[in-house]
Amino acid sequence: MTMMIPYERQEKLLKLLREKRLIKIDSISKEFPDVSASTLRRDIKELEKLGKVESMYGGAVKYLSNTDELPISKKSLINKNEKDVISSLAVDLVNDGDNIYVDSGSNGSILLGKLIHKNITIYTTNTSVFRQSMKDLNADIIVVGGLYNPVTSSLSGSFTEEGLKNIFFDESFIGVNGIDPQNGITTPNISEAVKKRIVKEHSRKTYVLCDSSKFYQTANVKAFDISEAVIISDKIDDELAEYTRFLVPEG
Repeated sequence: MTMMIPYERQEKLLKLLREKRLIKIDSISKEFPDVSASTLRRDIKELEKLGKVESMYGGAVKYLSNTDELPISKKSLINKNEKDVISSLAVDLVNDGDNIYVDSGSNGSILLGKLIHKNITIYTTNTSVFRQSMKDLNADIIVVGGLYNPVTSSLSGSFTEEGLKNIFFDESFIGVNGIDPQNGITTPNISEAVKKRIVKEHSRKTYVLCDSSKFYQTANVKAFDISEAVIISDKIDDELAEYTRFLVPEG
């Protein structure tokens, strides 16, 4: 029998998980009778690094769609180069003295690390700010309180919403789980969607931080239309560009 190369094997494994959504490792082994258990475990670890699956307690593996919420520690490692480019583009938009908002999410976490040295005021609901190096700190940082989500390192809810309604921003940088021309900017839960909507309405300029893996993805709740923000991404999409402006690297 012809042996599958790792890519073929992992694609077959993903197809199985898409169909089952959650499956025990023992059951996976039965679907791959010619593949050792150690090889399958390596494949699962590789897919975990890509954010496509998650190992669960008890020996099960869960399929993750692009709009599922991953722990921020894992999300920050996915498409890291693209996110670094996106955050660098965003930093150049901020001027000394600006009043800005940085959202929760992995893109926001990376951006915070590059902004805290500027002479600006940063409002954020991203608790990863507490893990940033504060050496040479110049920014005033104000964390808007609320209900803490330890998975996403995010604060949201009614307390957060009331606080944000009293603040106005020169620029806001919003994280998303999906962007689609018909369904707009989407996120997994209503409290995050409401938070993003309030920030957008209180911002002179609104930017969405979004690597291209989020294009044509739709999460559970719409925050606002894509035409209401500039998309900062690693590359442009011609169809999406008919609905909104893009900021991408030159070349």
